[in-house]
Amino acid sequence: MRRMLSRPFQATLPRRAALGLGAGLLAAPGVRAQGAGGRFPDRPVRLLVPWAAGGTTDIQMRALAEQASRRLGQPVIVENRPGAGGVLAAQQLLNERPDGHVLAQMPISVFRHPQMAQRALFNPLEDFTWVIHVTGYLFGIVVKADAPWRTLAQFLDHAKANPGRINYGTPGVGTSLHITMEQIAAARGIEWTHVPFRGWAENAQSLLGGQIHASADSSGWADLVQSGQMRLLATWGAERAKRFPDVPTLRESGIDIVSASPYGLAGPKGMNPEVVRVLHDAFREALFDPAHVGILDRFDMAPMHMGPDEYAAFARRTFQEEGEMIRRMGLRL
Repeated sequence: MRRMLSRPFQATLPRRAALGLGAGLLAAPGVRAQGAGGRFPDRPVRLLVPWAAGGTTDIQMRALAEQASRRLGQPVIVENRPGAGGVLAAQQLLNERPDGHVLAQMPISVFRHPQMAQRALFNPLEDFTWVIHVTGYLFGIVVKADAPWRTLAQFLDHAKANPGRINYGTPGVGTSLHITMEQIAAARGIEWTHVPFRGWAENAQSLLGGQIHASADSSGWADLVQSGQMRLLATWGAERAKRFPDVPTLRESGIDIVSASPYGLAGPKGMNPEVVRVLHDAFREALFDPAHVGILDRFDMAPMHMGPDEYAAFARRTFQEEGEMIRRMGLRL
């Protein structure tokens, strides 16, 4: 099985999009953190999101940030850092002070990249403070509505019969979408081309424009499927998606894989435990706020809460499991 990239892996920092959410903040009790000399937070909290603006994660993170702002009494400002398979936000944490005013969304690729790269950018077990686990995605494979494949089996059969001629897009190298598509290829003896993008907007544009044959991504495709512009071949959860009950899962399509790519928030290593507590409690309330749950429902996602200690244990376990999978598949950047 070949793993071809249509363009080289680049870790460039694009122009970031930021949104301040300062309206209607509720007064919230702070904490006097060691060395802070005042209440926490005493200024806006930056939330680094390693995906482009307008995608599923960006929309969900902005909704979460708005509700957390109301609990913290300070704006939580989203900054987009797309590219490099979702690891640029984590990498930026290495340059930030551990005072609790900078957090990052941590996709599962932060556990994979250090084990795939020739030179690791960071060590996820040593370089971060795990604050709160939040949720996971609904993933799926979509094609254009006028594509000749009406089922996943038809698409995979065509790809196997035409080695190297089918390409698919994902949000980046080492993401769950990329890994799972390569697992499918290995199981079915398929050779196809992976095309990494910086987010769903680019992925969708290339699919609708005919530059790629299929897209594997989170449920940003839902509205395009419902409007008849795309066809959903399969979802990747344990059960069928509520909004797409007629679409089979990968397991129902004969591929024994379930993928939700869970994620949460972390900060730089060495954060004060009381600061972590304040952040965790604010984001936990935000996670279950009806306004945020409504956004999760929109994308067929669900709350998956873990506190700091449980999340840190999950990080250690995930790093080990992902490393075993990477070595078994021989994946390298």
